[in-house]
Amino acid sequence: MDFRITGLSPEPFKPVFQLDADALSAIGAQRVFADDASGYPRRVSLAHALPGEELILMSYQHQPGHSPYRAAGPVFARKSALNAFDAVNVVPEPVRVRLLSVRAYDRDDMIVEAEVVEGNVIEALIERYFERDDVAYLHLHYARRGCYACRVDRA
Repeated sequence: MDFRITGLSPEPFKPVFQLDADALSAIGAQRVFADDASGYPRRVSLAHALPGEELILMSYQHQPGHSPYRAAGPVFARKSALNAFDAVNVVPEPVRVRLLSVRAYDRDDMIVEAEVVEGNVIEALIERYFERDDVAYLHLHYARRGCYACRVDRA
């Protein structure tokens, strides 16, 4: 079954990069610079930040649905990100190499299934969940830090 993975829109993050350290602190965010090429997975482009790249680490409401599962969590946004990742049947490298928490939601934004898997086997779980009629979409999270990664829909 075909699936579509999407990153976050860059638009909500653009104004945050204009804030100074005090203003970022006031909203519970902080400016960071990547110090290696694998520890800062970006949520817009779904790629790893390059060493020296400027990012904002902040809380983002990734599950705005009107349900008990409404949620926000940490994300890294890259200053130079212009386009959200959007691809069919492609698992981005930062997702593929991490332990994932996968949450399957129904049309009422209720979790109907969840599992923790290694990213290198995510396609099989996506297919299994999308075989269910009650699953509308999936959210992937990086399990170790709890950061939101991306959304998965049927293609």
